[in-house]
Amino acid sequence: MNDVAIKIDGVYKDFKLPHQKVNSIKSIFTGIHKQKSKSFEVQHALKDISFEVKRGEFFGIVGRNGSGKSTLLKIIAEIYQPSKGKVQRSGRLVPFIELGVGFNPELTGRENVYLNGALFGFGKNEIEEQYDDIVSFAELGQFMDQKLKNYSSGMQVRLAFSVATRAKADILLIDEVLAVGDADFQRKCFNYFKSLKNSETTVVFVSHDMDAVREYCDRAVLIDKSEIVDVGDTDKIAQKYTRLFTNDSLESTAGDTATRWGRGTLKTEDISVKSDGDEVSIRQTVTAKQTTENPIIGIRIRSVSGDSVTGTNTKIEGKKIAVVKDGESIELTWKLPNIFADGDYYVDPAILGSNGIDVLDWWDEASRFSINKERQLPYIVDPDFVVEIK
Repeated sequence: MNDVAIKIDGVYKDFKLPHQKVNSIKSIFTGIHKQKSKSFEVQHALKDISFEVKRGEFFGIVGRNGSGKSTLLKIIAEIYQPSKGKVQRSGRLVPFIELGVGFNPELTGRENVYLNGALFGFGKNEIEEQYDDIVSFAELGQFMDQKLKNYSSGMQVRLAFSVATRAKADILLIDEVLAVGDADFQRKCFNYFKSLKNSETTVVFVSHDMDAVREYCDRAVLIDKSEIVDVGDTDKIAQKYTRLFTNDSLESTAGDTATRWGRGTLKTEDISVKSDGDEVSIRQTVTAKQTTENPIIGIRIRSVSGDSVTGTNTKIEGKKIAVVKDGESIELTWKLPNIFADGDYYVDPAILGSNGIDVLDWWDEASRFSINKERQLPYIVDPDFVVEIK
């Protein structure tokens, strides 16, 4: 366990769901004979979960709603006990699971800082020393003397998060508690978590945001129907997670990963790449197999080793496509500066539904292009560096 922060070994978790609700003294006595028979069903929330999280690792847990992610996090936090199996942890743990638990709505923000700080083991003097930093991070200076019941849910999370970040922890558990914060505050929180990657702090992160998982996590586990689907590289896990939301494959390889998949209602028919010394131009032709409203069309560029270099889509670029009618084709041209290093690259076009989740067409390695430059760099991108020496 020297380099392992968390070890999950054969963990199961079952819940008994009662069929009858006892809500009165009378029902307790009149229902005695019924209790002799089975009056509940067993829900298997987790089945044979095993994996390790290394010390200092930023580890993601992903899966659809109801897959068992939050249950697993609560078992790691010792809020739940496993029905079978065991969890080993090395170091002090702080859960960012239900921030604000222990807050008193009748107390002011200031009073709740001291109350919540005490729950994290801070003495009064320690809280006083950090109070200004806590308020500054939460950006709630003018509200600290108001009662907490007058705070919005977002304000309460900001205050609770700010207090929690002061706790000295070896392991942090995060269950998408930042979803209610605004974009600026979420960015501030993620910058805080990113700073932890330079420390020995271990972070376990549950999220539905695959962009966040790709950006922050070193590895991830995918859980579906209470069981582990796969553990490993975040890009691979994120792609498998996305595939859970469609049952249709357009074509498959002999392996376990489809090179092309999706519902097929809107498809990339052709994609080509031209590059010169200054610019790379990617032309993408998309055809509708049935009328599709508000699709999101994008591309990703990867090195031949599989590393993602860059990518974008029409939503990010603010180019809304209102509708593509059945049988209609549209052509998109993506242009970007030629900052690529010498080598070969793949283009992966993708088309999503208006909700950004439903995959209409995902095509790995649809096109390949080469960049030829005289100088060799051991990196993926080669921007036009300028150096001045005086």
